[in-house]
Amino acid sequence: MTIKRLSDTLVNQIAAGEVVERPSSVVKELVENSIDAGATRIEIATASGGKALLRVIDNGCGMSKDELRLAIERHCTSKIDDRLDDISSLGFRGEALPSIGSVSKLNIRSRLPDAEIGFEISVTGGSVSEVRPRATNPGTLIEVRDLFFATPARLKFMKSDRAENTAIADVIKRIAIAFPHIHFSLTGPDRSSLEFKSTGDDQLARISQVLGRDFADNTIEIDAVRETISLGGYIGVPTFNRGNSLHQFAYVNGRPIQDKMVLSALRAAYSDRLPKGRYPVAVLFISLDPALVDVNVHPAKADVRFRDPQMVRGLIIGAIRQSLGISGDRSSSTAASDMISAFRVEDPTPASANWQQRDFTSQQSGDWTADRSPSRPLNDGFGETPQSTFMSTEAPSARFETQEAQPDHVQKRLGAARAQIHENYILSQTENGMIIVDQHAAHERIVYERMKKSLFSNEVAAQALLIPEIIDFSEDECDRLMQFSEDFTKLGLTIERFGPGAIAVRETPAILGETDAAALLRQLSDEIAEWDDASGLAQKLEAVASTMACHGSVRSGRRMQADEMNALLRQMENTPGSGQCNHGRPTYIELGLEEIEKLFSRR
Repeated sequence: MTIKRLSDTLVNQIAAGEVVERPSSVVKELVENSIDAGATRIEIATASGGKALLRVIDNGCGMSKDELRLAIERHCTSKIDDRLDDISSLGFRGEALPSIGSVSKLNIRSRLPDAEIGFEISVTGGSVSEVRPRATNPGTLIEVRDLFFATPARLKFMKSDRAENTAIADVIKRIAIAFPHIHFSLTGPDRSSLEFKSTGDDQLARISQVLGRDFADNTIEIDAVRETISLGGYIGVPTFNRGNSLHQFAYVNGRPIQDKMVLSALRAAYSDRLPKGRYPVAVLFISLDPALVDVNVHPAKADVRFRDPQMVRGLIIGAIRQSLGISGDRSSSTAASDMISAFRVEDPTPASANWQQRDFTSQQSGDWTADRSPSRPLNDGFGETPQSTFMSTEAPSARFETQEAQPDHVQKRLGAARAQIHENYILSQTENGMIIVDQHAAHERIVYERMKKSLFSNEVAAQALLIPEIIDFSEDECDRLMQFSEDFTKLGLTIERFGPGAIAVRETPAILGETDAAALLRQLSDEIAEWDDASGLAQKLEAVASTMACHGSVRSGRRMQADEMNALLRQMENTPGSGQCNHGRPTYIELGLEEIEKLFSRR
């Protein structure tokens, strides 16, 4: 077999297999080039989901005649010199344009700001034309037509035009968040458009453009530093969540990334605050020395490798949990609107509106229903005897507090308890509205946080195995596990080496009861190998604490006295994470007075 050199066209087509995965990949590379060129306005136009046409126009620095010719040659770039550990630009590999030109009909026009005329060059399936003069505006215009015409097999893997357009819009959104000072516009053949006007240095305003106005009302700003790594951005309160991860954005030194480790840390930070199948909304900006992160992992540059991934992961989890503990225990603003939309107002007919014929004068003296005697006393507080009489009426599960609540309770964040509905929901009055509390979910979180604090304040009690369990592993797996042996011991799991390729388990956490030590260690080994982290055991212990808290908290159907309900509200105010139960469901919903008045057309 004879070794031969591949043609430049074939080499570019091979590279295009990684760089140009679909039309959105082309948009990403071209828009990043425009940003690196200093553009403040970028316009993108598409046709047939980007397969027939992709056009990107910017007002950047432009290119000269000689630069235009070099731009479509492999590994020619203006972004770096001779080092890969000091990359501050989005692009740097010099592969995008030649790769795109090898599988499409590429046309580039560019003009320097102070030049009288611009220049144009074309690449058709890898065949390059001569550079020729062309009248054009300052900046650069790039057209990509008939994508993958030179490699028709790739077209079979393209999705529908709608799906490709959605992918392109997602790329623009991710990039736009990182560069609020740039005006982005995206237009399609059906006159649909997506526009993000410049917001200058107002990062939150740009994020709100992308994620919607509700985000700003339900966000918490984070700002944390660990050694030389800083983390900033905005995270949604736990009750403001989504059904997928499309509203999670992460950036490293301004570069949009979709790194598994970062997204895993985000999930871990919200681990006991979201229901299963729900995802947090977050925008995270990680800043660090370029030498501490490798962005040259893949041509698409979506994955990165940190020199100290454990530090980055710990910073993300710690900063988010701290912020949620301080500011995350509030109801989502969308919860109130969802509640309002659930109301159905029906006009009563004369036949069913018997209540309109009541003598309201007599009601004021004590006759609260048409079939009651005026001499019957009102329920004074939450005493069981008068309450049982009251609850024999048409509203059998409503219990009202008729005494004036303590003024200082109303001024508290969660207000003063006024009633209990269906033996599960507490109605509380605040200064500016009302709150509905799920008593079981709220107390469940309180008990869980107490147990968790007790669980991790000291070393967890361990139970010694009568006969140590010997588990076979590879040497690499043994090394990984032993690296975290001290951390395991603090959680009640004691392990040691047992000859070559084996681990002996001496003790397991007592709180776990009878444990499959082999399965537990294998899971921990896999987790360490993937994330360089050993949080699985701690999460398992937290899950046990969560289950115990669920069974040990106030049950649904339990009648509570006024002082009990107010005590629960005060405990919620002092408990981190009290806005959600252990399973992530909201513990309360807040309805403002203005929203209540809208229900009755008073506003």
